[in-house]
Amino acid sequence: MDKPNSWATTAIQKIERDFRRSADTHLIPLELPAFRDISLYIKDESTHPTGSLKHRLARSLFLYALCNGWVTEGTTIIEASSGSTAVSEAYFARMLGLPFIAVMPRSTSAAKVDLIKFHGGRCHFVDRSDEVYEEARRLAAQTGGHYMDQFTYAERATDWRGNNNIAQSIFDQLQDEPHAVPRWIVTGAGTGGTSATIGRYIRYHGYETQLCVVDPENSVFLDFHRTRDASLTNRGSSQVEGIGRPRVEPSFIPDVIDRMVRVSTADSYAAMHHLAALTGKRYGASTGTDFYGTLILASEMLAAGQSGSIVFLACDSGDRYLDSYYDEGWLKSQGYAIDPNLRTIGGVCESGAWS
Repeated sequence: MDKPNSWATTAIQKIERDFRRSADTHLIPLELPAFRDISLYIKDESTHPTGSLKHRLARSLFLYALCNGWVTEGTTIIEASSGSTAVSEAYFARMLGLPFIAVMPRSTSAAKVDLIKFHGGRCHFVDRSDEVYEEARRLAAQTGGHYMDQFTYAERATDWRGNNNIAQSIFDQLQDEPHAVPRWIVTGAGTGGTSATIGRYIRYHGYETQLCVVDPENSVFLDFHRTRDASLTNRGSSQVEGIGRPRVEPSFIPDVIDRMVRVSTADSYAAMHHLAALTGKRYGASTGTDFYGTLILASEMLAAGQSGSIVFLACDSGDRYLDSYYDEGWLKSQGYAIDPNLRTIGGVCESGAWS
C-alpha cells in the first residue's frame, strides 16, 4: 500500500531531477571602456528552461507547497502573475500532471500568454493589475485548488543562505574575476523575493556588497522603502512587465536593500534597446531598468575614483516583447519617443558621465 505522501515524494524527485539536468545561467562581462577599473557583468537569467529569472522562483514555490502539504495529486494550481512566473509555474505543473490557471492583466504580452498555453496552462484575464489577487483567491476557492501566491511566499520559499540560489551563483562565478566581491548587485522587484534572497545572502556571508533595487514608474516599492508606509497603493500599473507593483507586497523586505532608484518607463525601454545593441541579444524592459540603474552607480564610482564590479540581472528574453517593447509602432502608439533617452544612455556608455 502506498504511503500517504508517496505522490508528493515522487513530485519532489521529479523537480529535483529537472534541476540537476539544468545548467547554471551565465555571468557575462559587459565591456564599456569608459568605465575604467569598473567591471560590469550581466547575470543572464533568460537561459533557464522557461526563459526567465522566475524559473528559480517557480521551482522554489512548488517545492515549498509540496513540502507543506498544500499541493497533492490532482490539485489545481492558481497564480496571480504578470506573465513570467506563470510561464514557469505552468512548466512545473505540467511536469507533475497538475491543472494550472494564471490570473493575469489583459495587457500581458501575447508571447507570454502563448508560452503559458504551450505548457498546458490556462489564462484568466482581469482588467487591472491590482485585481489579480482577489480573483486568484476566488478561483482557488471555486476549484478547490491552491493559490501559490508568489507575492507572499517568494521571500521565504527560497533558501537565502545558499543551496545554489541566485546570490550564491553570482559569487561563485565571480571567484576568479579581478573584483571577486561585487561593489553592487542591481535588480528590480516584482514580488521582492529576489532582492530578499540576495540581500540576506550578502549579510549572512558578511560581504561588503551593497544591493540596489531599481523601481519603475507607477510602483510603490521605492516610496515604501523611504516611508515604511505599508498601506501605499497606486491604481496605475507599471509599464515594465515583471517589476513594480501597485501595492506593497508581503515578500518585499526593505531592510535588506541599501539603495533604491526610480527609473522612468522611457528610460527602461531605451536602456533595453541600447543594451541589445551592445550585446547583440535582446532582453526585456526589466533588464533595461536594471542596466539603467547600473549606469548610475558605475558613473558615480568613476567620478569618485573607485574601482570594483557591478552585477545586474537580465531577467528574461526580449523575444517575449517583439510585438511591444521592440516594435516601433507599438512604442509610438503608447506615446513613447525614446530617441532622446537613447542618446543620453549612449553618451553615458561612451563617456562614463551623465550630460
